[in-house]
This record gives sequence, structure tokens and C-alpha cells, in this order.
Amino acid sequence: MTALHRSQQQQVLVLGGGLMGLAVAHGLARHGWSVRLLRRARRDAAGFAAAGMAAPHAENLGGSLLALAQRSLRMIPAWVGAIEEDSGLPCGWLPCGTVVPFTSEAQRQAFPTAAAGRPLERADLEAEVPGISPAFTCGLLFPQDGQLDSRRQLMAALEQACRRRGVLFEEEVTVERLCWEEDGSGRKHLVGITRRTSDGERQWLSCGQAVLCCGAWSHKLIPQVPVAPIKGQMFSVQAPRQALRRVLFGPGAYLVPRQDGLVVVGATSEQVGFTPGLTPMGQTRLERSLRELLPAATRWPPMERWYGFRPCTRDQQPVLGPGPLAGLVMATGHHRNGVLLAAVTAELTRAVLDSGAAGLPNIPWATPFLHAFRWNRFSPASAQDSVRQD
Repeated sequence: MTALHRSQQQQVLVLGGGLMGLAVAHGLARHGWSVRLLRRARRDAAGFAAAGMAAPHAENLGGSLLALAQRSLRMIPAWVGAIEEDSGLPCGWLPCGTVVPFTSEAQRQAFPTAAAGRPLERADLEAEVPGISPAFTCGLLFPQDGQLDSRRQLMAALEQACRRRGVLFEEEVTVERLCWEEDGSGRKHLVGITRRTSDGERQWLSCGQAVLCCGAWSHKLIPQVPVAPIKGQMFSVQAPRQALRRVLFGPGAYLVPRQDGLVVVGATSEQVGFTPGLTPMGQTRLERSLRELLPAATRWPPMERWYGFRPCTRDQQPVLGPGPLAGLVMATGHHRNGVLLAAVTAELTRAVLDSGAAGLPNIPWATPFLHAFRWNRFSPASAQDSVRQD
């Protein structure tokens, strides 16, 4: 199928315009799809709150999730190149590596991904992270890890890349329901959505294909997929340039240094629903962890403080691939790893849609991931029973 023919015939709605929605929309539009993106509130996108770590080896991942993250990490340079080519804007990709410090050799040996890292003794640790607390006696360096400046650069670059590739944005639109029809075999097919505009008007929009990228709000459309908001508070400080060259992933806090010396400090993990705002307790906890990890950083001037809502499933792993309705593809539930997994999520989603009615791409590497992160792994018996409809 040519790109021209596809743009005329193959249309898709992307439900949600945060990092995942933008990444999916850009990937599809770049390969000839006609994409319409519906976004409820730009400011609520988790991508604007994310620290932007691409650090699968420091995040204590394992199994299929680690394999997915490692694949995505390898894809990031080319993915960033495509976004920057289309947008003319930088994404802030920095393959700076990550340091994980430990207070004992036993802790280091027990770390799940220790074999992928370079051991650091105390002198090495001080060389990599000047001023690190003396409580840390050794560490691991993962030079393959990196970061993206999601808050200041990546999100803006993705938005611009989408627009230049012809993605149609509909802002301040709330998707309220997915609507379907059942065929003779009992299979339910997506036929449209109902949406509510900012002035309260409810509208029907016909569609046969859609990607659900609603982040922490996904549960409202697919109740049987347990995606819940996990609130994270963060702040930033301004360090001298090159005062911190690596991401420092310590107990209680992580530090992500940008090229201009800004250091992002995060993040709390709070199960408080969509309760907004910063809290003295959360900010104090981060400040204490920063002091215990890198005492010198407490003298760096404070800059911003913010929060966001991560989309977290029951098993803290994403939901990817074909959904409970024919024509619906899932791309949600990325929890702490949205920036890290955006590249591979966009590729998997496009592969599923390109496969057409089959719903499963003929790509060997994709099959195990689509099985591991399938939507109905939580409660197979309830399949299709609680999708909201008109």
C-alpha cells in the first residue's frame, strides 16, 4: 500500500495527547497514516512532568519489561533523529550514563542488572560523582543509559513534528465513551467515540481504528484495565555546568543533570488519586534524600517545583497491542518508564495497525511483547464485558 493510498484510506484516532499519544501519532503520520489526535488538557500530560530518564538498568526492571526497555533504549537515537528532522527542534537526548551507588558490596552484588554495569569502588564513585555522600562505598555505572529533556524539549519537539507531518489536533476534548457494534461471530468492533468539548457539547465521531493513550485516565474508558494515577512530586536546582555529569540513581531520589547545569530531583510515589498540588511532606522527603545522597547539591539554588500523575497498572507494566475491541490498540500504563518506552511503543503500535484485520504484526521480535503486555492479562474472564458504550 502506498503512502498516498494509505493517507486516503487508513485513518486513525489517537486518544490522548501526552508523550505516548504524541509519539504514536508522529510514528503513524511519518509512515503515511492520516491521524487525528484528541487531547483533554495539554498541561496534564505526564511527559511535561517526567525527569526523562532512559535508564532501564538502574530502574530495577526484569523479565519482559527489561527486554522491552533495552530494545527501546537502542531505538532512541534513531527515534530522536526522526523527531528532530521533522520538527527542527532538539529533544535533549544525552547518553550520559547512570550511576547507582550502594552502601555495601552485598547490595551491589544483589542488584538485578549488575552484570550489565561497570563496578565502581569508592575512588571511582567519587570520580564519577564528585561530592557523593561518604555513606556510599561502591556503585555501578551503566554507560549505555541516557536521558531526554522531556519537560523542556522533547514534548515541544514531538508536538511540532506531529503538526508538520499533518496530524490534526483537537484540544480540550474529553473522550467519554468507546462505541462498538457486534458482528455475527460475537466480536465487538469499534465504530466511533463520543466526546465532550470544552463548552459542554457532546458529539459523536465515527472511527474504525483508534489508539488509546489516555495515560492515568485510561481506566475511565476501559474499566477492566486497572490503570491508576500515581502522583509524583519533583523539583529542580541549578548546578554549575558539569558539576554532575551522570544521572545519579540513589535510594530515595534520583538526580538528572541537563547540559545547561539544571538538575532535576525526583520523585515521590503517592497513591492519592488525582489530588492536585505539591505537599510539604513530599517536598521535604525529596530534599532530605538529596542531602543524604549528594550533600553539596543542597547549596545549589532552587528553580522549579512541580508534580504529575503517572499511569500505573496493577503489575506496574504497560498495556500494549490489540485491545478489547477490534480496531482499538492500547498504549498506556507505562508508569515510571514512559520516556524510556516511547520509541518502542510507537513502533509496536504502528506494526499492529499496519497488520490490518489480522491485528498481529508479522514481526518476530514483537510477538512476545504483545503477549506479555496484552490488555486482558489482569482478568481474562471479564474480556469485553465492561467496555463503556452508548
